[in-house]
Amino acid sequence: MDVILLERVEKLGAIGDVVTVKDGFARNFLLPRKKALRANEANKKVFEANRARIEADNANRRAEAEVESKTFENATVTLIRQASNVGQLYGSVAVRDLVEALVADGHKVNKSQIVLDRPIKAIGVYDVRVALHPEVAVTVKVNVARSPEEAEMQAQGVDVMASMFERDEAGFTEDYDPNAEPGATAEVQPEQEEAQG
Repeated sequence: MDVILLERVEKLGAIGDVVTVKDGFARNFLLPRKKALRANEANKKVFEANRARIEADNANRRAEAEVESKTFENATVTLIRQASNVGQLYGSVAVRDLVEALVADGHKVNKSQIVLDRPIKAIGVYDVRVALHPEVAVTVKVNVARSPEEAEMQAQGVDVMASMFERDEAGFTEDYDPNAEPGATAEVQPEQEEAQG
């Protein structure tokens, strides 16, 4: 299906471009969201008659988005979640969680503006794109941790999971007595000395 774009659509084209897309994409996404018109003669005339207004509206929205993007400079969101010992979250961080955290920080965003390429299912620091306008996008750092202390360590660049495993390996060492009988452990040996003494 050929459509006329009413706004810039990523990987498709700019305002006024006539592009060929799959019927389902046009019917289910572009047309209902007023991002495009069917490319027939009547719609081409309507678009050309309103082109200046459509481009002016787009320029105004882009200017507002650029002003809003200044508030996102070095924006970081910290989410505290329960996770397993290996760092896998019980559940995942959804777009709604990110929207709530950003709105709590005073940013104006909605669900459709958050671009989450894949679900966040482990603790760590992630870069998430927020498309404030088809031509203006910002990146927000999302710090997912099990505790505020862990979040602070991750913010400083420490890989919490790697450091935790290093601690585990060096955490417990058994006392070794060279005079002990083969197979005797450090706990058993003091009892044997008491029995002999």
